[in-house]
Amino acid sequence: MAGLWLGLTAAAAAADEPRTFRDWMAGCDNVRTCAALSLPPEAAETVAYLRLERPAGPDGAPRLLLRLRGDWKKPPAALQFRLDGAAFPASGGPLPATADGDVITVTFSAKDAAALIEAARKATKLTASAPGVSGSISLAGSVAAMLWIDEQQGRLGTTTALIRKGEKTGAAPAPALPLVAATPVPPMLDMKAAKQQAARLRAELKKRSPDACEDDGADGDSAWSLGDKRVLVALSCSRGAYNFSSSFFIMPENDPARATPLRFADGDGDDGNDLTNASFDPRTGHLGFFAKGRGIGDCGVSGGYAWNGKGFVRTELAIMGECRGIAPEDWITLYRSTAK
Repeated sequence: MAGLWLGLTAAAAAADEPRTFRDWMAGCDNVRTCAALSLPPEAAETVAYLRLERPAGPDGAPRLLLRLRGDWKKPPAALQFRLDGAAFPASGGPLPATADGDVITVTFSAKDAAALIEAARKATKLTASAPGVSGSISLAGSVAAMLWIDEQQGRLGTTTALIRKGEKTGAAPAPALPLVAATPVPPMLDMKAAKQQAARLRAELKKRSPDACEDDGADGDSAWSLGDKRVLVALSCSRGAYNFSSSFFIMPENDPARATPLRFADGDGDDGNDLTNASFDPRTGHLGFFAKGRGIGDCGVSGGYAWNGKGFVRTELAIMGECRGIAPEDWITLYRSTAK
């Protein structure tokens, strides 16, 4: 766990680290799309949180949703809301919800989102309920989080600001998404050939540094052809209860002495060649990882890289440093790209 949190710190420091504002967290990615999350109380019996996301640029509209996790026999089709005890929206009617397993989602309309953002200046708590379950969301820190987003997106004093509005129009334009030219790799090595390539490299590393890679992980070793007589090799070097770490190398075929370790920018380590819970898809050239902060996977760091024919370049990075029941798809995104 200590190693993972050092990795989280390294990943966040290399990007722009999310900020915490009392019971809220906020962060922005490389194209200034920003998100703010309410943090459920630790060990909350019912997990409920708000998530606001807004793209940069004059036309970037905020999107606000709520997640509520419950033990449903039949998921409710709507949720009832109260804001410091008063009905929300003012009409008092329930808002429609969609279900995905045990998680209910309410996506607020633009009108209701604007009303809730305005009310957050004075309100302290939003509750969401359905028959048999109720969740509470603290609004402490929400205004500061949204004000910070306004600042990051150049909206302070403009008509598009969430909090500090003014008479100026427009907002800073959004940067273009980085374009990554992902390259599929040649047909996969058969299992026997892949194991042979990995075994040769493991034996070579054993001679150089006997304690560099745990011996009992060899059954998890893999290898893939990269073309031009090069091989991507992943050696399974460390296993825990819910995380396993692999070390990645590019190796000339059948020549382990000339293997070179990869360097993953903003991975789950210190720009080294290790990734946690990694998976490689040779059909797309995509290499992803998901380092869990705990077994249920509600905190940690996830990301990916694409093979471009010469090396692996970063494609995405998301982080959640608080283990509060927040689903990975709602984590703070720090980097995104578009694939060619």
